[in-house]
Amino acid sequence: MNFEEIASNIAPQVRAALAEDIGNGDHSSMACIPAEALGKMRLLVKDRGILAGVALARLLTELHDPEIKFQELIGDGSPVQEGEIALVLEGKVHSLLSLERTLLNYMQRLSGIATHTRAHVDKIAHTSTRLLDTRKTTPGLRLLEKWAVGLGGGVNHRMGLYDAIMLKDNHIDFAGGLTKAVEAVRIYLESRRLELPLIVEVRSMDELREALALEGIDRLLIDNFRPEQLRAAVAEVEGRIPLEASGGIDLNTIAEYAETGVDFVSVGALTHRFRSLDLSLKAF
Repeated sequence: MNFEEIASNIAPQVRAALAEDIGNGDHSSMACIPAEALGKMRLLVKDRGILAGVALARLLTELHDPEIKFQELIGDGSPVQEGEIALVLEGKVHSLLSLERTLLNYMQRLSGIATHTRAHVDKIAHTSTRLLDTRKTTPGLRLLEKWAVGLGGGVNHRMGLYDAIMLKDNHIDFAGGLTKAVEAVRIYLESRRLELPLIVEVRSMDELREALALEGIDRLLIDNFRPEQLRAAVAEVEGRIPLEASGGIDLNTIAEYAETGVDFVSVGALTHRFRSLDLSLKAF
């Protein structure tokens, strides 16, 4: 996913974020700084990590005040360290100060996600396993957070409930079993002439074997298996269908899971247990 693909979708949200902060005006700035005053601010990196959100910062700036000059010094997805300058803004001081916090809120969080993702990717770089994100995102920020995962080297899973069918434990139990659920999906897709990938969660080796006997499954999600159990599942499947491991996998355990030979590992923590990167906008 590149930023151009999501820019039009997130523009209303960016406008709303600015309005949320500014309200009827930045009274702190208006009270002590002349309206015609001009100035510069630079984005100072105060941490080590992966930078994310520069393209978003440019969009935010353009939406807020098109007259602000935006100079990008470090691009999205780049490694950064303390003391580096990522970008420079030049324009009316009132405009610069009133977008400061919104810009930082976005960039600090997105850079935190990209940094956290890269740490996971580095842990499994010696394997062929690919790292997936999940739908455990901040409501309203999914497109941006998944974009940040990509900048960190991860792979985007389905965007929502609409672009893939994933039969998880609750679907299977409500449908009366794995085979019934898969058969119902096949009928549903055919009747509506839909082409959607089908991912099916299995919770045991018996369910794994049951799923392997069915047609139309594009990927098996193996949930909450220990690494030794996962290794047995990989051997059982013998490459007939892609396998995804999930459930409690974190930075400390991801390498052990990847080394089983599984095709994908999904980690919800990428977008809900990250630490924001320390960034600051400073006048100069």
